[in-house]
Amino acid sequence: MSETPSIVAVGAAAIDEWYAVSNLPEPDGGAYASEVTSAFGGVGANVAVALDRLGRDVGLVSRVGDDEYGRRAREYLAETGVDASRVAVGDDPSTRSLVLSAPDGERAIVTTGESFRELRLAAADREAIAAADVAFLTGYTPDAVSRGVLELVEATPDPPALVFDLSGPVEELVGRGTEPETVHRLLYAADLFVAGDVAAAAYFGGEAAAVERIAAAQRARTGPVDDSRDDTAEAAWPRAVLTHGGDGMTVIADGGVRRFDAFDVDVVDATGAGDAFVAGLIDRWVAGDGGGAAAAGSVALADGVRFAAAVAAINCTERFAQGGLPTREAVERFLAARA
Repeated sequence: MSETPSIVAVGAAAIDEWYAVSNLPEPDGGAYASEVTSAFGGVGANVAVALDRLGRDVGLVSRVGDDEYGRRAREYLAETGVDASRVAVGDDPSTRSLVLSAPDGERAIVTTGESFRELRLAAADREAIAAADVAFLTGYTPDAVSRGVLELVEATPDPPALVFDLSGPVEELVGRGTEPETVHRLLYAADLFVAGDVAAAAYFGGEAAAVERIAAAQRARTGPVDDSRDDTAEAAWPRAVLTHGGDGMTVIADGGVRRFDAFDVDVVDATGAGDAFVAGLIDRWVAGDGGGAAAAGSVALADGVRFAAAVAAINCTERFAQGGLPTREAVERFLAARA
């Protein structure tokens, strides 16, 4: 593509080896796989493809191996609208995941392969990120890359909005992904910060501690809310979301904390639900054109959460991380039916 995508996602593009198991095994326990297949995944690719399905102009910065898994990942990306020109190919084994999916849609994931772990930003990657409107990072991004993006955003006169998804617990990220010190910096720098229950518990110590620390970071960045001002609700405050799976999500934004419910659907596979949700938030809150970051206030806040929750819910009704990713029209029909 000749033009820089307006959204640049930095994250893995991986092949998921998917096992439909009778149950998620307990320690020393077992399970039976009634089906074994494979599908495309990876947090970065999941978010990028979800945004592409919503009609967004999006590119992916990633790295795969020069092997069967890497070739399959690149072939899949070529069938989407995602700009994959910045997906590098290296000699390391491609990053891939083993996904155990239970009948109720819950899953467990084991990842291997060094290709994404060895990603480093090339000059073209830096130029694309600096020129984009939005830059997305996942906690699984190598620390050197996360720090590079953060420093690039801080040094750019008109920087992209920064979105960071903590993605996994800190003990899983050490030596592989974004280190705690960099997560701390991103907490204060990101326009949108997202963490699931497991990641939040590991990094913050629990939901209450997460809410307190995130709110403090937002106040440090923007200053206290002035309730006497009529335009307070129009301020472009940073936002954060703690996701709780089927139990909904907690939003810390605009000087307050709000809890929202998830949509009730027949879950087939919850793999990639969090990534789909983040993509919905980026689309509605950060990317602009009908509810961007500058459109704060309770109505826009709730609208963004509801839209993102719908993207995630629809994706859960099909198998695999990207199997049910909806178009914008499908999301609007879903929301209209639940008005």
